[in-house]
Amino acid sequence: MEREQLERYLHRQIPLSAAMGVTVVGASPDAVELSAPLAPNVNHKRTAFGGSLSTLGILAAWSLVHLRLVREEVDSEVVIQSNHMHYDAPVTGAFTARAALTAPADWPLFVRTLRRRGRARVTVHAALVTDDGVAAGRLDGRFVALLRAH
Repeated sequence: MEREQLERYLHRQIPLSAAMGVTVVGASPDAVELSAPLAPNVNHKRTAFGGSLSTLGILAAWSLVHLRLVREEVDSEVVIQSNHMHYDAPVTGAFTARAALTAPADWPLFVRTLRRRGRARVTVHAALVTDDGVAAGRLDGRFVALLRAH
């Protein structure tokens, strides 16, 4: 799935991503990077709303799992089970979230488990960064994939 395809998919399937102004900066099996402008995500302090930072991290992490499963040709649904967000610095401009698997070596087991049991869990990390390179936050999310019934 190309960057533009992923962006259209997110905007169509998760309308909040469109409202946030999310764009796909990069999308590969190793990492997904999403960006969002400040204006639709601003809070009363003129910094990025914490919920927007968390949401961008979740969207990037979810997208990574989704893309990898599409690549593996596994027809499944991906949902978030839990997440933990750390806020490290205020964000006064556009920001990005770059997601990667927490333990890439565990991916084959995740896929085998999903195919065998119809359900599997994987943990993804997303780093949030300001446009000027400041580490703004960190998200660790646990995602569940469920095989679609045919």
